[in-house]
Parts: sequence; structure tokens; C-alpha cells
Amino acid sequence: MKDCKAEDTEGKILDAALALFHEQGFDAATMRGIAERAGVATGAAYYYYASKDAIVMDFYERSCDEMQQKLAAALEHIKNLEDGLRELIRVKLTHFGPNRDVLRALLRNGADPKHPLSPFSAETKRVRKLDISWFQHVVKKSGVRVPRDLSPHLPKTLWFFQMGIILFWVTDDSPNEQRTEKLLPLACKIAASLVRLSSLPLMRPLRKPVLELIEIVGGSDHE
Repeated sequence: MKDCKAEDTEGKILDAALALFHEQGFDAATMRGIAERAGVATGAAYYYYASKDAIVMDFYERSCDEMQQKLAAALEHIKNLEDGLRELIRVKLTHFGPNRDVLRALLRNGADPKHPLSPFSAETKRVRKLDISWFQHVVKKSGVRVPRDLSPHLPKTLWFFQMGIILFWVTDDSPNEQRTEKLLPLACKIAASLVRLSSLPLMRPLRKPVLELIEIVGGSDHE
């Protein structure tokens, strides 16, 4: 278990790194520059973080852990699927808001599923699995009827839906991200409506190709 001094030093290095990623971009920032910004020796920076990738991974892990109580609180009294999806995603946007430019700087890495910092990579599996479980929670709590063949795939599909909104938000250059503010409730309304419609008998012929599409897009998730 880390002592207070170690946690403080580690936190300074992480904060310095995020600041430099914002100012210089991920590729241009160096461990030496991060150490200088944090006020520690370069060797100390490498002691806590073996690389810039390790710093970003810690940022992901910390953010995931810090959001758990926020997500639980936001969803405590929500039973409607549309509202649950909206609040689930809004918590993420609010939490990452101060570091939106950092996520933009990481966008190129995030688009490559083989890159360890990608939200689709094997290295980020723990964060992804935990996040997907929240979508499972929202669907279950809403009580919406989901066809048996779609049910196992729905939480991950909704997670992909979320990632699309986050990508839009990261690249949204409208004042105060106004376009995202309009998109989020509308997109969640449409997604919830499609889930409800999926249980109708007339949708059964369409579900098969949709499920095939989900399996192609979702892949094996590096099991």
C-alpha cells in the first residue's frame, strides 16, 4: 500500500502529464518534460510510471474507479431506459470534461484497437467490462422487455453507442459543446425506442442480420 508521500508524488506526475498532453499533444510530450513540470527527477517519474502509456492507463483506471459512486448516485432513482442511458453517459462527459483536450490528443491511439490505450484493447478490458456492466444494470432496472437472442449482446451494443457519443463530444467544436447537449438526449431517446421496438413480432426477421452485425462489430473482446 502506498504511503501519502508516494501518492502525492504520483498524483503530481499524473497532473503534470495531463497538462502537457493538453498543451503539447501526447506524442510531443516527454517523460523528462513531465518530470520537470511535476518538480521531480526524471528517474522518479520512471519509478512511478514506466512510460507515457502507463500514465494514461492510470488515468483511465483512476477515472473508472472515481466514477463508480457518481454513476450509482445518478442512476439511483432512474427506472426509465432513456433517462438511464442519458445520465450514464452524462456522468462520463462531466467527469472527463476538464480533460476533454487530453482525450482529443489521445484520439489517434484510441482509434486503433491494437494500441494498449484504445478503449477497445485487451489492456483496457477491466475498465470496459465494468462500464458495460452499468449498461446491463440500466437495462435490467428499466424493466424493458428484451428478446432472448438480443439480451446477451445489448449491454455491449449500448456501450458502443456510448463510445460514438463520446467521440462526437471529444471532437465537438461548437460553443460549450452545444451540439453534444442536443445530441445526447435525442440519441438516447432513439436508442431506447429501438430497444423497445426490438421485442415486437414484426422485428423478428430483422433481428437476425442485426445480431450478425453486432457480433462482427463486437468481436471476441479479447477473451
